[in-house]
Amino acid sequence: MAVGPTTRRRQLGADLRRFRERKGLTLEEAGSLVGVSKATLSRYETKEGTVKWPAVDALCREYGASEQERKTLVELAKGAKIQGWWRSLADPIPESMNLMLTLEDEVVREDHYACMYVPGLLQTRAYAEAVHRASEMRCTEQEIAHMVDIRMKRQELLVRDDAPHIWAVIDEAVIRRMVGGADVMREQLRHLQAQAEQPHVTLQILPFAHGAHAAAVGSFVILGGPTPELDVVYVDIIGGGLFMEKPEELERYKLAFQYLSAQALDIETSAALLDQARREL
Repeated sequence: MAVGPTTRRRQLGADLRRFRERKGLTLEEAGSLVGVSKATLSRYETKEGTVKWPAVDALCREYGASEQERKTLVELAKGAKIQGWWRSLADPIPESMNLMLTLEDEVVREDHYACMYVPGLLQTRAYAEAVHRASEMRCTEQEIAHMVDIRMKRQELLVRDDAPHIWAVIDEAVIRRMVGGADVMREQLRHLQAQAEQPHVTLQILPFAHGAHAAAVGSFVILGGPTPELDVVYVDIIGGGLFMEKPEELERYKLAFQYLSAQALDIETSAALLDQARREL
């Protein structure tokens, strides 16, 4: 996987904090050693905004980092400004999608729980159009087309040589809910069946018959980075999305996903239910 700028920036922040704590220094103490404020160093460690690589170099020397560690972090600092494919689009990207696109371009895995709609990475164009028309009531046809184009572009990561592993636990309500009409749903369910046959896609259905479950609160995605400390949880909310990366938040959602996958049907039985739902349309 090609490590992107957001992953580099987040890795840099995590490593700077780890090196400082290993040295036993406070933010104020460390900052004073290299001539940066406590607030600036805190921003460096919380993975927000730009960093100056000479400051990173100086910090590594004060922290007693090895030569290899110092060179690695300086390279991370230098590479954190490279931008992704979506930055070159003619029309602007809605702010609510910007971070999602950035993170998703760099993941090694995604764990989806979907209780309303098919996960965006697995949607057909017609299904995606129907979803956007229903949820973006005030958007013009041009705006809807732009959003759908972005969603289709996102799906290119599924055919990359280093495609992330997608594990989707989908509530039965999703495959029963009529989105866009019977023809659109049949096409969507066929598409899900085809995607489930890909080696990097795991698809399970959580059936109605299994009753209450571990994620009654709604859909979520765990975006898996190259290392666990770079994982992020994304939760859909009206008007955008909520990103969470605190260890206790990650643990809660990871545990919920484990329970959901355990409660869901196995891969073969899920495929059979998916086929049955398609034939019943």
